[in-house]
Formats: sequence, structure tokens, C-alpha cells
Amino acid sequence: MKKAQRKIELSEAEIKDLSQRLQEKTLFDKDYEILMGMLEVLVTLNEVVRQQDISIKRLLKRIFGVKTEKRENLFDGEAPSENPSSLASDTKNDGENRQTGSGEPSEELHASESKNHPEDTLNGEENSKDQSPKGHGRNGVDAFTGAEHKTVEHIDLKVGDKCPFQCPNGRLYPLKPALTLCFSGNAPVGCTILERERLRCNACGAVFTAEIDDGAITGNRYYDASAKAAIAVYKYGFGMPFYRIAALQELVGIPLAPSTLWEKTEALADIILPVYREMVRQAAQAKIFHNDDTTMPVLSFIKENELKTDKERTGMFTTGIVAVLEDDTVVALFFTGRHHAGENLDELQELRDPGKRIPIQMCDALSRNTNELFSRYVAHCLSHGRRNFVDIIPAFPDECKMVIDTLALVYKNDDIAKKKVMSEEQRLAYHKEHSGPAMQTLHDWMTKQIKEKQVEPNSILGKAISYMVKYWPALTLFLTIPGAPLDNNICERILKRVLLNRKNAMFYKNQVGAWIGDLFMSIIHTCSLARINPMDYIIKLQEYKSWMKLDPEKWMPWNYRETVAQIESQALNG
Repeated sequence: MKKAQRKIELSEAEIKDLSQRLQEKTLFDKDYEILMGMLEVLVTLNEVVRQQDISIKRLLKRIFGVKTEKRENLFDGEAPSENPSSLASDTKNDGENRQTGSGEPSEELHASESKNHPEDTLNGEENSKDQSPKGHGRNGVDAFTGAEHKTVEHIDLKVGDKCPFQCPNGRLYPLKPALTLCFSGNAPVGCTILERERLRCNACGAVFTAEIDDGAITGNRYYDASAKAAIAVYKYGFGMPFYRIAALQELVGIPLAPSTLWEKTEALADIILPVYREMVRQAAQAKIFHNDDTTMPVLSFIKENELKTDKERTGMFTTGIVAVLEDDTVVALFFTGRHHAGENLDELQELRDPGKRIPIQMCDALSRNTNELFSRYVAHCLSHGRRNFVDIIPAFPDECKMVIDTLALVYKNDDIAKKKVMSEEQRLAYHKEHSGPAMQTLHDWMTKQIKEKQVEPNSILGKAISYMVKYWPALTLFLTIPGAPLDNNICERILKRVLLNRKNAMFYKNQVGAWIGDLFMSIIHTCSLARINPMDYIIKLQEYKSWMKLDPEKWMPWNYRETVAQIESQALNG
């Protein structure tokens, strides 16, 4: 418990007398007690001001957002410390209470520091920053994967013609074509009016109507595959509610009612359901699961909550799960309902083959993110631990700088492992050698702060340190288990899609609407992670739905193009 603050009451005359005695250096015994009490009040006020300042900064971040938490922006461009754990060996201020952030970092270097770090050279070359000139900022032609290609032939010339400049022996041969980008605008759902000619016999009155060419309309009679795909991508890929899409359609002269948009989306969900189920089954075999959840209102659940007792669960969540398969393919899944992230992950693992190795689960330290129904290695997010120190840099710059620089070293080592394409075992050995000593020094320092009460446990610094110490094994799983990730950032990024839908549409009407939303968001954002065009993918699933239903495994976002090419090749060869 915190010690009660002494109350000091002095009249104006007593304050003048005390000031006079201080000037004359003739203090009484009772003056020392008064001065000590005043110092305690000053220290307390200083801490309150610092914590209030941190709270205001957090509030401003919530209101206006934060552009970046990169290390160079946190310390005004100051270069990272050569030895981030140097403060841990500071003996000059041992025993001091660090709740005010006092004390200077020691200049003593830790024995684990290596000035010539292995990352200085990469594949025999200096690992300096990319010195290539910056580009012009425009997208190259290769970026326009969804653009239609048309060939424009030369009007007057063709391959093999004589050179028009009258060269004696000149003949024209083909070069790589010159490329020109031409852009056009259209509504999310376009419309073509086919004026079908009708003829009537003047004798019998029979009417003959022109048949629609097979190439004029694909899919069914009215809405082709691209129209349905566009509705789904706009709604669940970019968070545009149906009423907003309907308003846009009406604005451009192609009106569609929100109810019509929903009907087409619901029908499309029935078509691609086999692919979604196969995607969930394959995700269950993953070697790594990233999971987190956020609240998501469902109107039918809100009505049910009015009839529930206090002991019944009333929460509503959307869980985001990113599954990393054995070949490093990434699948994004969303589940909306009463269950929290840990329960949804357990349901997913019921589909897991028993012979698979024990997976790794990456999440933050909230209890609802884990369950104990299945055996798994649990890793916690380093970014969450780091963020606790980012928030309190103004109050404790030296301590925060040491922690942030140590974690920066870990991320730097992980980046080197990725660039060198290390195996999971090689990456583990590399982290043990180059990240382990620095992390151990950091752990020893933080443990010392708590055990020796060099920091107030209930202060903002004490809470940040206590979080790291409490979850240290899970935060450093990358030092013990091959392939363990450092953070849960990839899952937090896909949950931003959920937040966008919640911000614009506000809620799902019922469980059916939530399930269809989960289906499309899972497919669209899995395509996004694989850098696949979701429009093209959903269109192909409709055009080849007969083949897709027979073997959904061949119609995943990462292999459907090969399947389409094989079908087209077989059709050409008869």
C-alpha cells in the first residue's frame, strides 16, 4: 500500500520565519521535518504531473491517431545506443527510487556487445541502406494486373515490310510493344441495355425476338459474375454499406436497391461456400496461428441480451485469425459471434489432423485469447510490451530508450534472418546468439527494479516493467521454439478491416449476415495477403463453379490460376 502523504499546514508568518532561518542557516529541529515533508509533496506532485501528461498524450493519440512509433521518431532522430542494455549495469544510482525517472545511464559496456555485428555484412557485401535513387512515385505497368489489354496494330506497316526510309536492305522486325495507359471511370456495378430486335408476322401475328449472344451476358440473365463480385468487394473489402453503394449507383444513373445488393451477395455466398470451407480446413493445419478479437454489434444478439441473466455471456466479438501454413502460405479468417478468440481457435483446431506437430499461437496477454483445450505453444506480442514504454517516454526517457533499443536489436536480427532466408532452426540459433544476451540483460535489469523496489510498482514505469516480467517466457518464445514470431502485427492489420466495416455499417443485423460477412472478408483478405486480385478470383469461382464444387482444394487463391489454365488447355486440345 502507498504511504499516506503527510499534511503540512503553515501560515504566512511561519513561511516567512522559515525562509529567514534558511537564509541565516539557523534551522531548528522541527524545520527539518517540515522541509522533508515539503520534498515528499514536491516528488508526489512531480509524479502526478508526469502521469497526467502521459494520460493526455494517450488521449490525443486516440483522438487524432499516431503516424508512427518508429524508434527514430520517438527520440527526435537520436541514433540508437550502441549498447541498449548499458543502463542495466548502472551502479551509481543503485537504491534510488526511479519513479521520477532520475539517474543517468552508465557508460559501462555490457560484455555481450559486439561492435562488429554479423549483420554488418550480408552475403559478402556491406549491409548499408539502399543507395539507389528514389523512383518517380508512379506505378509501373506491371502493377496494373487487372487492366484489360488490347493490341493496336500499325496501320501502314507490318513485319517484313521494307523500311519506309528507303534503306537499301532494311526490313522491319517486331520489337517489344510500346505501352500506353488509358483510364476510364464506371460505377461499382455497370449496366448495358440490350435492344433486342422484334419482328411480327402480319398474317399470323407471331413475334420473333433476337436471341442474346452468348458473349453479351455471362452468368445468369441479368447479373453477371463481375457484378456480384464487385458488390461483395465494395461491401466487405472496403467497408461500404449497401445503402451507400445504392446511393452511389443511383447517383450515376444505374439504381440498385440495398435489398437487391444483399440478395445478390447472399446468392454468391452459396456459390463459393465450398471454397470457404476448404480454406478453413487448410487453415486448421497451420504451423502458426495469430489471433485477436474486437467487438462487433449484432442486432439480434442485442435483443437477446435484454432477456439474459447476469451470469450469461452478452459479449459480441469478431475474431481475426491469421494461419501460416507449412509452406508459409497465409490464410485470414474471421468469426463473428458470442465466442472470443481463444474459443474460436479451439473450434478451428478441432479440424486439425492429429498427426500435425504442435502449433504456435501468437496473441496478446488477454485471458480470452487463449484456451487450454488443445496443446500449443503460446507466444505473446512484443509490440504490446514495447508500446507500454513508448507511451511513457516523456517521463522516463533513459529507461524507455534502453528497452526500445534492445527490442530494436531483436527486430534487426529477425530482419537479417529473413533476408538470408534462414530455416526455422537457423533463425532460432541466430537469435540465441545475437538477441539472447541482450534480452537476458534486459530481463535481469527489470527483475532487479521490481525486487529491490527501485521503481514504484504502481507507477506507469512499474506497470510497464511488471507486464514484461510477468509474461517473459511467452514474449521470448522466439528464443526457445523454432519459427515463433515476434509480434501479432499481421493479425492487428486484418482487424482494421473489421473496424472499417463497423465504423461505416455499425452492426450486423443477425447471425446470418455476420456469417456471410465473415465468409467474404476471409476470402477477400486472404487474397490481399497473397497479392491476388479478389475480383478476378471471385469471378473465376462463379464461371467455373461446376469444377470448383467437385474439387475445392484446387481453387484456393494461391492455386486457382493454375487450375483455370489447365481447364482451358484441355478445352483447346479437345
